[in-house]
Amino acid sequence: MVQVLQARDATLRDLIDRFGLQRVQDSQFFHEWQESLPEITELERQYLDKVKAGYLNLIEYPPLLEKTIQFSIVSPILFLADFFLPPFHVCAEESIEISDEDEEVSVRGQIDILLLKERFWLLVIESKRAFFSIEAGLAQLLAYMLANPQKDQPGFGMITTGGSFTFVKLLYGNEPQYNTSKIFELRNPGNELYDVFRILKRIGQL
Repeated sequence: MVQVLQARDATLRDLIDRFGLQRVQDSQFFHEWQESLPEITELERQYLDKVKAGYLNLIEYPPLLEKTIQFSIVSPILFLADFFLPPFHVCAEESIEISDEDEEVSVRGQIDILLLKERFWLLVIESKRAFFSIEAGLAQLLAYMLANPQKDQPGFGMITTGGSFTFVKLLYGNEPQYNTSKIFELRNPGNELYDVFRILKRIGQL
C-alpha cells in the first residue's frame, strides 16, 4: 500500500532517503544568484523601499500569515519584475504529486506560487508565516521542485517569511542535487530586497 506524505510534513531526511537528494557545498554549483545580476533603476529602488516599509508596518500587527505575505510582499516584487507579462505567467495553489522509485511513498501538496516561462517551470515560491524560519520551508519547497516535469534543466525556488528570503537551485537526475543562496534579511541595514529583486530578474533571463 502506498504511503501518502503531505509535502508540508516532509523532512530533508525523507527526501534524502526516498529520492536520493544530495546537498552540494561547491560555491560554483549555484552561481546564478551571484553572477551577472542586472542593475536596477532608481524608480525600482523607491518601489522596493515601499515594499520593505510595508513589511515593517505589517510585522507590528501580528499574526503575519502566508497569504498576507504573498499579496503584500511577493506579488509586488513579481509585478515589478514583469513576471505577470509574456512570456511569463503565474499559477497559484498548483497541485503536485511525486512518488519514490519503488512507489512506496507518494508526496502530495500545493505550490504557493509557480512562475512559468511559457510552459517551463521557472521558479517555485513557498511562503511561510513571519515567525517561521527559512528551514521550516526548505524540505517542502524541494519536494515541490522534485515534481518539475522538465528534468533536463536546473530548477529554481525561493522561500520567504516576508522578512527573510533564500533561493534554491536543484539539478535533477537519479541523485538530485541542491544548494541554497545566502539568506537575505529585511532587518539588515539598507534594503536587501534590491538583491532579491536582481536575482529574480537574473533567473527570469535564464
